[in-house]
Amino acid sequence: MGILRIIITVIYVIDCIGLATVVLMQEGKQQGLGSIAGMQQDTYWGQNKGRSMEGKLVLATKIMAVMFIVLSVVLNLDF
Repeated sequence: MGILRIIITVIYVIDCIGLATVVLMQEGKQQGLGSIAGMQQDTYWGQNKGRSMEGKLVLATKIMAVMFIVLSVVLNLDF
């Protein structure tokens, strides 16, 4: 079982580095003064955010975070 643990640890380290990179690549979620004034986000960017690069980064963050949690639990099991 030692080899399996090494493989999972390597995947875990790669996931940690990838997660940190993806989080740092995302834009800030600040709305600025537009949200205070009540400006609506009915722009093309606001409507199609899921299809943009930012939407893909958010999806990648969610997937990598789930992998991080699962691998953390697996590595803490005694096998």
